[in-house]
Amino acid sequence: MPPWTPSDSDLCEIHRREGRLDEAAVHGRRAVTLDPADAAGWYNLGLALYDRLEVAASIACERRAVRLRPDVPGPHFELAEGLLLSGQWEEGWREYEWRWRLPGVPPLVPPAVLEWHGRTAARPWDGRPLPDGTLLLVADQGFGDTIQFARYLPMAAALCPNLVVACSLDMLPVIRALPYGHRTVTAWEEAPPFAAYAALSSLPGLFGTRPDTIPAPLPGLRAEPERVERWVERLDGLLPRGYRRVGLVWAGRPTHGNDRNRSLTLARLAPFFALEKTVLVSLQKGPAQAEAARYYGAAPLVDLGPELESFADTMAVLGQLDHVVCVDTAVAHLAGAMGRPTAVLLPYAPDWRWLLGRSDTLWYPTVTLHRQPAPTRWDEAIRGAVAAVTGSKFRASGRPSRR
Repeated sequence: MPPWTPSDSDLCEIHRREGRLDEAAVHGRRAVTLDPADAAGWYNLGLALYDRLEVAASIACERRAVRLRPDVPGPHFELAEGLLLSGQWEEGWREYEWRWRLPGVPPLVPPAVLEWHGRTAARPWDGRPLPDGTLLLVADQGFGDTIQFARYLPMAAALCPNLVVACSLDMLPVIRALPYGHRTVTAWEEAPPFAAYAALSSLPGLFGTRPDTIPAPLPGLRAEPERVERWVERLDGLLPRGYRRVGLVWAGRPTHGNDRNRSLTLARLAPFFALEKTVLVSLQKGPAQAEAARYYGAAPLVDLGPELESFADTMAVLGQLDHVVCVDTAVAHLAGAMGRPTAVLLPYAPDWRWLLGRSDTLWYPTVTLHRQPAPTRWDEAIRGAVAAVTGSKFRASGRPSRR
């Protein structure tokens, strides 16, 4: 068998994954020139152009791919990403629903669970009132998505009073900390009979959300008082008084599809290491947590990662910090939802929810966004985050309010 020779379309995607975006675009354009009827070529070129932040051109490529192969979900989903990033949300939400048809994506509710509750009775929720039956809302995506879209729970509950939220054990402390006391389950066998179901991430589309109609984060997201008391005592014993407290998270889950672009190393945050009257508090979890042991800088760093057993602990600690600096991961959403001053470091081509060109975000009023000016260039974003931290007020007593 002769060796495999990659096509220009293949090379476009290979180079994109390697971060060689100029070369990816060259091969992608050559691919669609040689074979303009190949939907895969337009799809791969659209991916590369999105990463180059040529969003309008990326959308045009994915539209071409959709016209050529309307049954293939990949171009629909990437079209959704471009539309949502550019603020075209009405069409973007419709295309976003194609994610359920992507290869390897499991159904929202396993068929066996629907069998338990009757296939004819349980149906996807269409957003209309359901005054009598039970609505099952599934926290279907990452931790950050669950936190971000939990703001829609009161809107859903107003239409469906019998509301049950299915979430992971990791997210249980967050959902339980929300006001209104929503019923939660963490295993399918715990779910009661339900008449309809929907993904938490589908609620923005079901409610017709536009950039100017985003609901505010839910008020009252706070840690358990007893846990707060324990962490107040712990931090007061660990951290020097009179110092600004800055929480750090520099890496997300390594398994995330875009982790190569969104995560960095602790060493890249060196401008924070020289801040005076500042104590750095590592909230980092996962493999990157080990980097804290190799820290060397003028500002003291306290590694809390090993002690953070759940998001309940993270919430309690966040309430005691003056500022949080993090990459685009769940802590950014949690801190933002709690109203904590937060600086989020974003890659050049960010996730759609952060939109384009903004230093603020419509989702969280206390969050500032610090974007790479070009792929892999973190220095400018980090300098902006340093300015946000040093320009913010903090309690000279070194003990933030417990409120």
